[in-house]
Amino acid sequence: MIQRAEALKLLAEEGTPESLLQHALASEAVMRALARHWDEDEELWGLTGLLHDLDFPRTARTPERHGLEAAERLQGLLPEEALTAIRAHNGEMNGFEPRSRFDYALRCGETVTGLIGAAARMRPTGLDGMEPKSIKKKMKDKAFAAGVNRENIRQCSQAGLDLDAFLALAIEAMRDRASELGLQAPDRG
Repeated sequence: MIQRAEALKLLAEEGTPESLLQHALASEAVMRALARHWDEDEELWGLTGLLHDLDFPRTARTPERHGLEAAERLQGLLPEEALTAIRAHNGEMNGFEPRSRFDYALRCGETVTGLIGAAARMRPTGLDGMEPKSIKKKMKDKAFAAGVNRENIRQCSQAGLDLDAFLALAIEAMRDRASELGLQAPDRG
């Protein structure tokens, strides 16, 4: 299996822009937290979150290929269950339906990072003090982070977590890496 340093190098080689890299790092954090929660392979789940959008710079104009090309590129570097989750995270566009907890975890885990990140950027305290109820309120506001697919986030139930528990876990995972994600509260000192 690929190591994290190699995965980061792959992302750099693919020309991953900074905003997409931050999304990849946030997705990694959430996936690691989900793996710990379910006693799954944290390294595997984290690397899957980190690399799920590897092909995005190349497939941005062909969304029906997104996830499929990444899985092809990662063949032999990640086990098949990870490649399946990567394909399924964009199932609504590429036709690859999610089936396993891993598939649904990646779909909801990578999607929620956009909503949490957008909310953190609007708060004077960033991720500090953020609670699931504030993210649930943002989910109801369709104009807020309009590109974030709320239905994918709600698929946390198909992975085995209710929405409140999932949001709490995701917020905490991102809070732990806030400075790396550019989501820390501004220094007011």
